[in-house]
Amino acid sequence: MAHKLVIVESPAKARTIGGYLGRGYVVESSIGHIRDLPQSAADTPAKIKDKPWGRLGVDVDNGFEPYYVVPRDKKSHISKLKTLLKDADELYLATDEDREGEAIAWHLLDELKPKKDIPVKRMVFHEITRQAIEQAAANPRDLNMELVEAQEARRILDRLYGYEVSPVLWKKVMSGLSAGRVQSVATRLVVDRERERIAFRQATYWDLEGTFDAGQRNDPRMFPARLATVDGARVARGSDFGPDGQLKSSTKGVVHLDRTRAEALVGALADTSYDVRSVESKPYRRAPYAPFRTTTLQQEASRKLGMSASVTMSVAQRLYENGFITYMRTDSTTLSDAAVNAARSQVAELYGSEYLPDAPRVYASKVKNAQEAHEAIRPAGDTFRTPAQTGLTGDQFRLYELIWMRTVASQMRDAVGRSVSIRLGGTAASGEDVVFSATGRVITFHGFLKAYVEGTDSAEQRSDDSETRLPALSEGDVVTAASLSADGHETKPPARYTEATLIKELEDREIGRPSTYASIIGTILNRGYVYKKGTALVPAWLAFSVVRLLEEHFPRQISYEFTATMEDVLDEIAAGRADLQTELAEFYFGSDRVKGLKPLVDGLGEIDARELATFPIGGEDSGVRLRVGRYGPYIEGPGDDGTAYAKRANVPDDLPPDELTLEKAKELFANPAGEEIHLGKHPETGLEIVAKNGRFGPYVTEQLPDDAKKGQKARTASLFKSMSLDTVTLDDAVKLLTLPRVVGTAADGEEITAQNGRYGPYLKKGSDSRSLASEEQLFTVTLEEAEKIYAQPKQRGRAAAAAPLKELGADPVSGQPIVVKSGRFGDYVTDGEYNATIPKDESVDGLTLEKAAALLAARREKGPAKKTTKRGAKKSTAKKTTKKTAKKSTAKKRS
Repeated sequence: MAHKLVIVESPAKARTIGGYLGRGYVVESSIGHIRDLPQSAADTPAKIKDKPWGRLGVDVDNGFEPYYVVPRDKKSHISKLKTLLKDADELYLATDEDREGEAIAWHLLDELKPKKDIPVKRMVFHEITRQAIEQAAANPRDLNMELVEAQEARRILDRLYGYEVSPVLWKKVMSGLSAGRVQSVATRLVVDRERERIAFRQATYWDLEGTFDAGQRNDPRMFPARLATVDGARVARGSDFGPDGQLKSSTKGVVHLDRTRAEALVGALADTSYDVRSVESKPYRRAPYAPFRTTTLQQEASRKLGMSASVTMSVAQRLYENGFITYMRTDSTTLSDAAVNAARSQVAELYGSEYLPDAPRVYASKVKNAQEAHEAIRPAGDTFRTPAQTGLTGDQFRLYELIWMRTVASQMRDAVGRSVSIRLGGTAASGEDVVFSATGRVITFHGFLKAYVEGTDSAEQRSDDSETRLPALSEGDVVTAASLSADGHETKPPARYTEATLIKELEDREIGRPSTYASIIGTILNRGYVYKKGTALVPAWLAFSVVRLLEEHFPRQISYEFTATMEDVLDEIAAGRADLQTELAEFYFGSDRVKGLKPLVDGLGEIDARELATFPIGGEDSGVRLRVGRYGPYIEGPGDDGTAYAKRANVPDDLPPDELTLEKAKELFANPAGEEIHLGKHPETGLEIVAKNGRFGPYVTEQLPDDAKKGQKARTASLFKSMSLDTVTLDDAVKLLTLPRVVGTAADGEEITAQNGRYGPYLKKGSDSRSLASEEQLFTVTLEEAEKIYAQPKQRGRAAAAAPLKELGADPVSGQPIVVKSGRFGDYVTDGEYNATIPKDESVDGLTLEKAAALLAARREKGPAKKTTKRGAKKSTAKKTTKKTAKKSTAKKRS
């Protein structure tokens, strides 16, 4: 029977859309990309293997023609699509409406090769609702070849960069490493920030803080103020100091108070009264935030929900495919008329007409060369479901709620109020004229802040809804100081990037595309260039070696400016204003203006790999250096007899580079990893107890006898944060080895234990875990206290979905993020569509993206999980299908 064949990317999307289109349509998934450049020698077509450019999969000598192949695990699926196409009278390519989606549609068309009498239509939509899908099917368009060419240029550019530079890293740094046009620059940003922290020198400065009494007629009567000037000179603040710990040259006329002078000033002001020298009152107005686009969603989900960029995009993908939100890869902040009306209706309904502006708000995109005609990320449909109406749980509920609140708030009135600044002056007994300043803000109408307040990246940042009330004082009024104190401060090194701030930095520098930031961060984490300490991104020493090589030998390719310029070039190709072959030729071969990548690689000459991997600690003359070795970083220093680099010690994996000081190095030399400190014998078991420095920090463990039973494991326990190898005693070790401790049996019969985990101390009852405030509580928490902790409800929606144990990156087949989760039957990997159990002999810590992808590929070959047949339903007999071995197919780009 003839039908219209609709092809989308994912099975979940296919099921939803198939339900909307109904009879006459067959909706099938391509399961992500169906064709790509060869990924390995095994995938490379025989006819190009012997070509000088064969390993690239791109004919650099012939117009940069790419040679595409269908991966082995996709060939049977391509056969299925071709079979469905034989009975179709129309073909709809309904992949996402962005460059990558357009390229997938073109690859499908080029590979399926429909007959000339079958109409081929490009079907696009920004949300998966019945109305949007029906409208998209009724109003198809043609394939946009300029978008296809721009995506192809990006793919070829990234292939040339990665395949030419990565082998240099393998030879000179470490095997298995990778370089990437944007990933390497993102790594450099993290390394540069750590370099700033290493070079940072702390400065101290003091000021005075007071609580002032405005008299009983005022409300509030008491208010805070801080010392602003002394004899007309501004008092130094943290921002006045440079990274070298000295006052900046631009701060002439600034007074730097030390402790002695600050405390003397407090004494001299003991009997001083103050007059109000000025009062400035200004109207305060704050407009709503624009609706979410990809990067702002990732940043807010990180700040408010603690989600990584990859988890955010994975959850958003599920919400989009199931019809809850619009497309989540977008640079746009615009809303359709229907969405604006839906948001305004909910403002009036939920908050009242006084919160509704007279006219709809329009937001213009601030992103340079914002691509494609998407809307902002918003709830799907012409009317919005409130979070409670969705039936969602867990992360999907939390992310939908965030998107819904932001969208509704974007159509609300401004927040208004007044900001006030008061300056108080007085004369100290020692003769100095001092001025204190107080600033306040009162919001008289909260407007959109009633619905949504944006998060901050630092605890020191003031949120938009914060208020500080000051008394209604007038110039000339007299106040007294209820208390004065000298406050000391220390300057802080520049904060490390978090996922949210790194995304913001990449976007501000116009590096890469917003839709790729999640995968870029996933890549640099999975490659071991960067690791997380809390939410901070810390570079490994390996990243220092890689970035040093690239800076010294590929300065143009690793520069921030060049990488940003390449995005402009790709946008010019997409707009038809630049030629793909010309731009690729200049990048690869060079021109009169610039030296290309190929000449750089061919002319590298000798590179001192040892020098690349060596970094002095505490200055060039300290005699201590760090080296990045095959098995990780280690330090070398002078031996007891003065012999250079005679001592060695491993550097813990979780020790940030800026914390590896000369003092820390001496501590590591004193207690090198692997060296055992014998504490004595356990009073009960008689086993020897030793303390060691391990990969995850210091710990104590038992030494089992040689005749120990097979499978018997030594008890091991990490030292508390308050302990060190120098001070830990046998009593401490014996106590630590009693963990986990049984606290008692709860009223419901479940046993509660106190345990110390990777992320801190916690209670465990069945599968329900609750954090403890301190490690000491592991020994002191009582059953009554534990039951009180469990009596507190968990935050709404959080218990439904456990956080991933590990994030590995994008699956090469589905394109979706692969995460490791703990399930009822053990740990497993998932891309959201398929789950694959991790073998018992494989550890979660040692699991790589490649291994996880292989597990999923094997699971995918078995097809979807079988559904349980309902009782009473007839069993259907399926015919056995014979697998045919398909020839390796290669496809060139159509001319």
